[in-house]
Order: sequence, then structure tokens, then C-alpha cells
Amino acid sequence: MSDALFDHIASLHAGRPYGAVLDAGTGRHSLRWVRSLPTTRWTAVTADPDMRRAVEDDVTDPPRPDDRIVLGDWTDATLLAGEVYDVVLADYLLGAVDGFAPYFQHRLFERLAPHVGGRLYVVGLEPLPDTCVTEAERVVTDIARLRDAVLLLCRERPYREFPLPWVRHHVERAGLRVVSEQRFANRLGHGWIDRQLDMSARRLARLPDAGLTAPMAQWVATLRARAHAACDAHGGLRCGYDHVLAAERA
Repeated sequence: MSDALFDHIASLHAGRPYGAVLDAGTGRHSLRWVRSLPTTRWTAVTADPDMRRAVEDDVTDPPRPDDRIVLGDWTDATLLAGEVYDVVLADYLLGAVDGFAPYFQHRLFERLAPHVGGRLYVVGLEPLPDTCVTEAERVVTDIARLRDAVLLLCRERPYREFPLPWVRHHVERAGLRVVSEQRFANRLGHGWIDRQLDMSARRLARLPDAGLTAPMAQWVATLRARAHAACDAHGGLRCGYDHVLAAERA
């Protein structure tokens, strides 16, 4: 499978064995990549029961005896106690923490560090800009604000992203040495637009005030048309960055 961020991790890891891999915040995309690697075993952790079912359904070939999918929360001090892995992957985990363990982000890397026997790879999304210059930036931030507003009105917690310097600081505070960091500019397409707006549309029936449903649905439709038009006009929506950070034991 081809993915620029995972390809970058593979290039950083070249010549090193993968051995035992911990996918510390698993999803279909990350676990597919982990399963494509020459590992000796893997453990995939999620705090979301729906995600656990999704990744279990996605593993169509029988896993090896030591491969496992674990439902757990990193605030639980007993989770994977004493287990050490050659590679720990935190793929968009930091941003997702707020949905399951609010206010725990500053301790996440401290919690993961004892499990790092070789390398930690952190994949994250830079926070979206507060000030927009281009139409692409305005469209992307409007979609994100609509999505988060709907989640909050439905009494759910949106993800909360952190910038690369914050990540580096807390990885180093956890006793790990940063060996590489890089940002990757994002160009978002029709798939991203529809995933974000579909997430909002599915929740409109759950809004606490039924009078909000129709105008919010119209807002979703209007923003979808605007976003697709901008995407076609500019060859994608150029806005924001992903980042990859690699660290190991000091």
C-alpha cells in the first residue's frame, strides 16, 4: 500500500527490523500498513468499541497467535503493563485522545514511553490556521468548524490537534530522543470533503433542538457545493500540514 507518511516512516526505519509493533491508536488504515510489514507480532489498541469491530472485520486473514486487537484506554495504568515493542506507532492518536480521555494529552508520551524498546513514530495533524488567506483555507476551516459545532451540539467531543513543537517538547520530556521530524503539506480532495460533511449530516437528527435540523442540513449542502467547486477550481484544497516525528530511547 502507498501512503506518503507511512512511506516516510519506512524510509526512516530502513535497515532496522520491525519486530514487535504496537499500533497505539489503531484504525483500519494504520493496521493495514502494520500488517503489511515484516513483523514478528503486532498489538493494536483502540478505546472505541466500534473501531475495534471495524478493524476486526477488516482482518480477513487469520492473525498469528500473538497478534491481537485490544480495547483499552491509555489512562489505564494496567493496559499492556510490562510489554515492550520494537516499534510504537501513534498514528493521529494525540488528536483523538480528547474524544476519549480529555486533558490527558500532556501525559500521553510519558505513558507510551515504557513500551518503546526501539522507535516511536508519531503521525499527527497540525492545527488549522486561525487566519485564512486563500479560499481553500477558508473552505477547509469552515468545514472543520461546522463538523466540530455539530459534534459539540450532539454532546460529543471533537478531536484536538497539537503543533509539532508541542509534540517534540512532550516526547523529549518523556525521556525519548527525537531523531527526525518533518511536515507534509496537505492537499485535500473530494473524499476528505465528503467524509467530514457526511459525519456532520449523520448527526443532524440527534441535535437537541429539532428546529436546527433543516437549517444545518442546508448549511451542510451549501458548504459541500462550495467546497467541491473550490476543489475543482484549484486542483485540490491546499491547507494545513501533517507531521511525522521519530524518536527513540535517549
